[in-house]
Amino acid sequence: MSKLVTIYGGSGFVGRYIARRMAKEGWRVRVAVRRPNEAMHVKPYGAVGQVEPFPCNIRDDVSVAAAMQGADAVVNCVGVLGEHRKNTFGAVQTEGAERIARLAADNGISTMVHLSAIGADANSDSEYAQSKAAGEAAVLSHLPNAMILRPSVIFGQEDGFFNRFGFLSRFGPFLTVVGGDTRFQPVFVDDVAAAAVSGILGKASGVYELGGPDAGTLREFAQQTLDLVNRNRVIVNLPFWVAHLMALGCDLTQKVLMGMIENKVLTRDQVKLLRSDNVVSDGVGTLQDLGIKATSTSSVLPTYLWRYRPSGQYDDIKDSAKNLKV
Repeated sequence: MSKLVTIYGGSGFVGRYIARRMAKEGWRVRVAVRRPNEAMHVKPYGAVGQVEPFPCNIRDDVSVAAAMQGADAVVNCVGVLGEHRKNTFGAVQTEGAERIARLAADNGISTMVHLSAIGADANSDSEYAQSKAAGEAAVLSHLPNAMILRPSVIFGQEDGFFNRFGFLSRFGPFLTVVGGDTRFQPVFVDDVAAAAVSGILGKASGVYELGGPDAGTLREFAQQTLDLVNRNRVIVNLPFWVAHLMALGCDLTQKVLMGMIENKVLTRDQVKLLRSDNVVSDGVGTLQDLGIKATSTSSVLPTYLWRYRPSGQYDDIKDSAKNLKV
């Protein structure tokens, strides 16, 4: 019988790409998610029955253990950018990661890939970064040979980075950003998946920071998006103190309404994160060390940002028509 990998959060942005690659490797893939009925899109990644959604709550020992029964490897892709009700940074990114590693060790599973983030730091002002660092430490305490992946901001068709710029570009003459001078190194989602596959197959372990070939400021990537969507907008870099006040208002609204409305605009913790560069450090493992050629933003962004152009897919046709000689 072929080997089995359990991917926690396997229907999400990164997890689905890992699931697809592992199916191509011939493995059976168990996609552990809270709502399996919303994860049916993963089933066609393999042959009938090869990729299956499985009910699991990362905050519960019993369901996490059930999801890894019979598995040869586990992958943790579960994370949150903002806290909402019981899904706090600590509960998901620290305790959840620890739970998977602990139960994997108890069940004799020695292979684990854990998705963390560049900037994970126990001494950071950001609770997100603190919880990521604590999650890494917890995983390694149970499985010292686990692979830890720390990607910069991840881009791809379903991303929340370039798509956000594209969406906002459709409204008004200005495009507002926070931390316009902060540096990022966007990494393609399928490159992250390829790195994870190296760990699942036992070809690599340890800590790797993942970044693409293009490093630049947030303002530069916002401008790149504007160029690709054919929109002229003035990029306004919002001062951090103003951003903090806006985020405070958004956080208070979520709290007053007891989580009925989730703050997906801007949180105070995200403002703290935006103060620090998000690029690969010196002296760490990288995509190159895994034998993966990093994909550039310019080769992928045009394949999905076209939908934000004034005329969508017809923008290029209209530009070409202007050059016709009557």
